[in-house]
Parts: sequence; C-alpha cells; structure tokens
Amino acid sequence: MKQAPEWSTNSGIDLGIYPGINPERIAFDIDGVVADTMEMFVRLAHERYSLMHLTKESISCYNLYDCLGLEKEVLDDLICLTLDDEHTLQIPPVPGAPEVLTELARHAPLLFVTARIWPESITEWLYLQLPEVSPDRITVIASGDPEGKLDILNELKIRFFVEDRVDTCRQLKKGGIQPFLFEQPWNRNETEEGFIRIENWTQLKEWVLPTDRKVR
Repeated sequence: MKQAPEWSTNSGIDLGIYPGINPERIAFDIDGVVADTMEMFVRLAHERYSLMHLTKESISCYNLYDCLGLEKEVLDDLICLTLDDEHTLQIPPVPGAPEVLTELARHAPLLFVTARIWPESITEWLYLQLPEVSPDRITVIASGDPEGKLDILNELKIRFFVEDRVDTCRQLKKGGIQPFLFEQPWNRNETEEGFIRIENWTQLKEWVLPTDRKVR
C-alpha cells in the first residue's frame, strides 16, 4: 500500500488519495458549518419584516450588506436578533452535523473556533445539539473576529479547519493551516484557489473519521 506523504503547506493534501486525518488536529467554525444560522436569519426576515422573497439562496456573498439590498437598519436588526441568546438557541443544525460530531467525539475532543464575540450561548447550543457528548469534550473559543482565528489555531497546533468564509480560508492557507471550505450559497461564486470544498457532512465524515491511514 502506498504510504501517505507528510502533509505540507505547499503541496496540500489530496484527500481522495489519502483519506483520513488525525481527528485531534481538526477544528470547526460553527455558524454556517455546524449551525444553520442563515436559516434563522431568513425566518426572522419573514416574521419581523415580511421579506418573504428572501431565501438562503438569496445570500450570494458573505457580507450581507453587499448582496441583499436591504436598508442598513433592517440588516443590523436582523443580524443582532439572529445572534442574540434567545434566537441562537433556536438555530437548526446543518444536516448531518450532530451525528458526525457525536461520532467524532468518541475519537477526540471537539474544538470549535467562532468569530462570535461571546461564546456562551453558542456553547449552550452545542450542548443541546450533542446530548451524547460530554461537555468536557467540547471546547468553544470566540475569536471576536474572523481574522483572529489563525493565531488561535496555530497556538493549539490545529492543522485543518472547516470554514464557510472564503477570506478566512485564504488567510488560514497562507498561515500553514489546510482549510476545508464548507459549501454555502454565499461562497459558491468565490474563487476557491485550491481549497478542498466540502459539500455536506456525509462527505466530511469520510475524510475525518479514523481510517487506517492518517495525516498527522
């Protein structure tokens, strides 16, 4: 059997040839990857402002102010509502995420790095979504800004990160971390620049859960 080469930031990884990575070396963004946060955003837009034309597919770019054509005051309100404690706890999970993370937690602790300012409500949300995972197996770090993720991940010796924001993926790749771009409507038109695109959690499961071959 061909030996998997040592991972390098220059060559990247062809996970189709060398599936399986060390589950202790991967971390996850939450909003847009584990939590279907834009589903809540759209629901609130329907309920509060009767913006019935708005769907997740309408969100064609990461910066909502650039692509939705809504007044700033309306967007500010919807974003604040979506991320507040009450509505955070009502966000649905991305399909497949709880099942895969629960299985992964049997092999390694789970690490999440979010750009949220405060981690408390989204941590509680994770506890609710992952009832079979002991809370001491779940760590959530709030960077407060997407640009702050790189230093956190490097300090913790994380080598892989699942993220839905293309600019963050670019930054991580330059900083020596292999990003997995989780597909969402707001990143479909972005240039991937060699990122590994993840279409769903079923696909991610095939690469992340332990196999006989590991990239360590």
